[in-house]
Amino acid sequence: EVQLVESGGGLVQAGGSLRLSCAASGFTFDEYTIGWFRQGPGKEREGVSCITTYGRSYYADSVKGRLTISSDNAKNTVYLQMNSLKPEDTAVYYCAAGEFAFEGLCLTRANGYAYWGQGTQVTVSS
Repeated sequence: EVQLVESGGGLVQAGGSLRLSCAASGFTFDEYTIGWFRQGPGKEREGVSCITTYGRSYYADSVKGRLTISSDNAKNTVYLQMNSLKPEDTAVYYCAAGEFAFEGLCLTRANGYAYWGQGTQVTVSS
């Protein structure tokens, strides 16, 4: 059974940090691109960051310099370190796994992901 389980969300003050984890099982982890998406209240889902099978990482402009994605293949886990958090980062954060012929699409092509987690809530207070 394929599973993606996010953890690490919570309530933090503006300027604070959180580290989200995405633990994967049930598929060959290092053959898949892992992406992080978020959906804030009243907003559409947006791609935040993704890391490809080659270890290349991509970030949305709104989070560049503040968020860092990393992968631990030995643990089948991808992390999203979030620093300098802003109230506008408040959202449910989802991780997803997919295969992309063109890795640069991993931020924008949500429908390219085959597997999704249930999400973890991040709330940033001002």
